[in-house]
Amino acid sequence: MNCSNSVVVITGGSTGIGRATMDRLRERGATVYNLDIQPDGCPGDYFVSCDVTDHRSVSAAIGKVVEREGKIDALFANAGVHLFANLEETTFEEFETVLAINLKGVFYTLKAVIPVMKNQKSGVILMIGSDQTLIGKGRSSVYGLTKGAIGQLTKSTAIDYAPFNIRVNCLCAGTTDTPLMWKAVARYHKLSGLPEEEIKTGLDHAQPITHVARPEEIAKVACFLLSDESSYMTGALVAADGGYTAQ
Repeated sequence: MNCSNSVVVITGGSTGIGRATMDRLRERGATVYNLDIQPDGCPGDYFVSCDVTDHRSVSAAIGKVVEREGKIDALFANAGVHLFANLEETTFEEFETVLAINLKGVFYTLKAVIPVMKNQKSGVILMIGSDQTLIGKGRSSVYGLTKGAIGQLTKSTAIDYAPFNIRVNCLCAGTTDTPLMWKAVARYHKLSGLPEEEIKTGLDHAQPITHVARPEEIAKVACFLLSDESSYMTGALVAADGGYTAQ
């Protein structure tokens, strides 16, 4: 996959799936901008400090990319947080935080990028979903709420902007070995008393492919969906979950 001359924006590219996708795209020749509140330590001036919960911050960051590059070929709306809690365990503050990052942040990012893509009459958008875009899990009420909503946002946006040659898909990633996963493991350890390594082993064996995903495995799917190799795909909810949702 050759991504030369492509300008890609990734939100939340400093760690995890976002970082692995950013690295893979750059290896293939893409110019990738990372919009994050946490610096990525990468060489070059392609990190843009951005708080996705603030629409003004998002608009300013996208404006900076367009001013420098004149276009945005692809967007990976990847920034997100996880929360392991049922409804009663979820505080109002946690509720607001998860919605602000996982849902409002995606809306603000699309709101800033779509006019750019409409003007250039082309573009690819990928949203980060979850296996919980497709199914439910226990102790995941608010996180699952946001990921289910992302699935519907994907479908509606794909229909609305197909006439402008803009494709929109959703990557429904299964459990992935990222800092977010280990925060969830630590929270479950605190609630249950089970050792963290035992919890991790349980996660590894929860799907037919008996390990949680490595970020690089999810990044391969993300890069395909962000490229012209997926040219006939839009409005798709694509599972990359080791077979979890097939059970």
